Amino acid sequence: MSNYIRPKISGPPVFFTVNLAHRGTSLLVDNVETLRHAFTATMAERPFTINAIVILPDHLHTIWTLPDNDYATRWRIIKARFSRALPKGHLRPSHVARKERGVWQRRYWEHHIRGDEDYRKHVEYCWLNPVKHGLAERPSAWPHSSIHRDIRLGKVPPEWQ
Repeated sequence: MSNYIRPKISGPPVFFTVNLAHRGTSLLVDNVETLRHAFTATMAERPFTINAIVILPDHLHTIWTLPDNDYATRWRIIKARFSRALPKGHLRPSHVARKERGVWQRRYWEHHIRGDEDYRKHVEYCWLNPVKHGLAERPSAWPHSSIHRDIRLGKVPPEWQ
């Protein structure tokens, strides 16, 4: 079993990249309401703030601020809720042994934000990712992004809209 060394501090935002097990599909955007429900239900039980998020067809990027440092449990619950809402697909023996549905990659990438400039760069990364992947011509054209909330709140410069 892996032994991750993670900071013991709470409060600073954390950037995550979470991937589907099978890249190249559109499972997340095809089931975006199911994913939103998984997030909403988990946030009601184990509160955290989503500072930024972008949901792409086969992965997502998000920045969270948590009252504690237990994001691993939150991700486990979100992934499980989403996966249980989908029909079972082809499962390898390792999925069966771990009681998984084979929807998500087992791990995720995390980065603890270090200061205002690092935070700004990661928020902009979320905004720009649909453009980078050729899914939209400008950040605000992608429907599954927190940029729309940030535009309403006046946090997005005109050149990003």
